[in-house]
Amino acid sequence: MYSLSIIFPCYNESSNIVGIISSIKSSIQGRNDVEIILIDNGSTDSTPQILEKAFQGDGIKQFKTYRIPKNIGYGHGIMEGVRIASGEVIAWTHADLQTDPADVLEAYKIFVEYPEFPNCILKGRRLGRNFLDALFTGGMSIISTLLLRKHLSDVNAQPKMFHRDFLEKLTESPTDFSLDLYLLFQARLHNFPILEYPVKFRKRLHGESKGGGSLKGKWKLIRRTLSYMLKLKNDLGR
Repeated sequence: MYSLSIIFPCYNESSNIVGIISSIKSSIQGRNDVEIILIDNGSTDSTPQILEKAFQGDGIKQFKTYRIPKNIGYGHGIMEGVRIASGEVIAWTHADLQTDPADVLEAYKIFVEYPEFPNCILKGRRLGRNFLDALFTGGMSIISTLLLRKHLSDVNAQPKMFHRDFLEKLTESPTDFSLDLYLLFQARLHNFPILEYPVKFRKRLHGESKGGGSLKGKWKLIRRTLSYMLKLKNDLGR
């Protein structure tokens, strides 16, 4: 078993795959306790071909790739990665390179040294975001706190990290972008401390945002998130 499994859901990220692999290889050099899982989440671009060729003749056993034939959703892709992960600690982060993949390894040091480990959760806290994005995130945090009576902040910030024992609390994981909200909500529901690790948030250099980059995308994300919050609220009231 590895100490840490890091999952990257890759949906049409062909322009970023090489950068992700390069960053991770550099970061884990000299370590054999970290497992990297790259999920091709039903991509329709050249992501499958790039992943297939990336490790030919490489001999690095720490990297796993897994293809999902049809995109069902962000959450589904991640949980498929979780299903094949063997690490004591499980983490996921985006494949868009807006945050450095190496941040996960630095966050891991803080996570395992926390006095209440393993009964805690770690999440990123994004620094350097533009005003509109920060306003959007702050507004959604306020709404989630009011609806669910649980304080949640910067819900979609990466990475996310938890001990594999926490999986027993993730029995109804959503298949879409609500997975991050669900994870943090479950942490609050079970009184797990949520640690925040500051990460520098950069502009996406390649490809398109999958989780609400444009105003239209943000509106769709708001509607989906509000709908899921109401579901969680109703579930609490049962």
